[in-house]
Amino acid sequence: MIRAPGKREDGDWVEVSGRVHRLLADDDDDGEAHQRFVIHAAGGQTLLVAHNLELAGRVPLGLADRVRVRGLYVYNDSGGVVHFTHRDPHGREAGGWVEFRGKRYR
Repeated sequence: MIRAPGKREDGDWVEVSGRVHRLLADDDDDGEAHQRFVIHAAGGQTLLVAHNLELAGRVPLGLADRVRVRGLYVYNDSGGVVHFTHRDPHGREAGGWVEFRGKRYR
């Protein structure tokens, strides 16, 4: 079962599904470009997804599209952030992904 994460899962790997609520501009403040979008997950939780474009392909999302995401969760007062939605370039972790229309972007 996929469920929305909470405070207890801060720093843990999570899998969530939801609908795209907002598409945000790419972020490259730390020198690596990230595709950013907000989803409404099961139970109404709002999550920001930060998908690293240096390590994974851009996901061709639109508003209200349904997605599944696996990544590392960081709690915040707005609901949280899911990042590391890509393969681990060092091969230490299974890594994460964004699944859209049957394709995994990792």
